[in-house]
Amino acid sequence: MEEAIVISADSTAEELAPIAKAVNDLLLLPITLRSKNKRGVRVEKGEVIDFDYTGPVLERALEEDRVIRTTPLIGKYARIPVVVVPIRNRKGEVIAALGVVDVLGTVDLGAGFADFPRVLEQIRAHPRFQPKQE
Repeated sequence: MEEAIVISADSTAEELAPIAKAVNDLLLLPITLRSKNKRGVRVEKGEVIDFDYTGPVLERALEEDRVIRTTPLIGKYARIPVVVVPIRNRKGEVIAALGVVDVLGTVDLGAGFADFPRVLEQIRAHPRFQPKQE
């Protein structure tokens, strides 16, 4: 018989770990996940680092029932941009919170796209992209 994964406000860190590991594998970023009533997990590089984790932004997202994009001043990810989202049940009640390091918040988009116009011009200038003459 195959087990199901069910999230509730009382899910334990052990119950949440497979979901956190899957999201970590998908995004290759540190993941935190806790239920409303119990501390959760912290996953990095495919491994659960902490089965008794909570953080200030996770707790705030649970309390405020909203997505939070911020750079925490305290905790394991102090001074690192994070995004934390509430997870809601079918009734719309917050039952858990999932956090991830905000990659876009750590990248200087201006510097990253500084060469974009030059690269785009090179692509447009390539003979394959020239309009056909009739």
